Amino acid sequence: MDRLESMAVFVRAVDLGSFAAAAVALDLSGPMVGKHVRFIEQRLGVRLLNRTTRRQSLTDFGRAYYERCRVVLAEADAADALAADQFSEPRGKLRVTMPAHFGRHCVTPVLLRLARQYPMLELDLSLSDRFADLAEDGFDLAIRTGALDDKAGVIARRVARQGMVVCAALSYLEIHGEPRHIEDLADHQAIVYRRLGQIVQPWLFVREGQPAQEITPVGRLRLDDLDAIADAAAEGMGLAWLPHWLVRERIQAGALVALLPDQPRYLYDCYALWLQTPQLPLKVRLAVDALAAALPKLMG
Repeated sequence: MDRLESMAVFVRAVDLGSFAAAAVALDLSGPMVGKHVRFIEQRLGVRLLNRTTRRQSLTDFGRAYYERCRVVLAEADAADALAADQFSEPRGKLRVTMPAHFGRHCVTPVLLRLARQYPMLELDLSLSDRFADLAEDGFDLAIRTGALDDKAGVIARRVARQGMVVCAALSYLEIHGEPRHIEDLADHQAIVYRRLGQIVQPWLFVREGQPAQEITPVGRLRLDDLDAIADAAAEGMGLAWLPHWLVRERIQAGALVALLPDQPRYLYDCYALWLQTPQLPLKVRLAVDALAAALPKLMG
């Protein structure tokens, strides 16, 4: 007999309270329901049900086995649904919240390509540095950068890593000199990124076999837009700690100089987050896969 089918019959018999009720629900004969249950018991060598002419009850082992069977059957259904997804396409509204700058330059172009590929997919995108709540605010997907809070019921997948670089304009370096070591940064003016009025975190630097070294920058310029920080750095206003993908063209054009070339770049993680669910909706899965495929190439 089919093992998975017998599990399904057993679970239905427990749910409905009798072999007779399960037989009606499954369009089987009563003896066939009993045969499925006995097949499992003989295979396991353990009794699952105590049965009398008036009632049936689970044994202690039967109760544990019943709970595990429910999980196995749910996973099997989810796997079948996943296979069915291959022959369908995403549709309906996909609500995504993301940081304003990273979302505008990196995430939104990927999702727009996805929407062009699937005409039945609708996009509802929120570009804000406010940390929205997936459940309370009704988002399907959240994009986050940096360290994550350990929150129950939320699944996170890393979709990219941003290499961070300290940079400055040649005009600034000609006046103030070039920092050769991390410790030299304390002698320089920095352009500081802040989010929602707060300095997000110190500048981070890789240390072999140790936690990242933290440097709290000192500066009289505090901006909440990364492009504006890059522009200010190009104007000679101080040092900036920015994602390499953001300043790559400015460095190639000579507007900025990458500093501390012997220092490994700190990798700033980027995550996609969604609420834990027995079956991930196709629209969410395709969006996460698209981001995981496209963003690392952009981060370069």
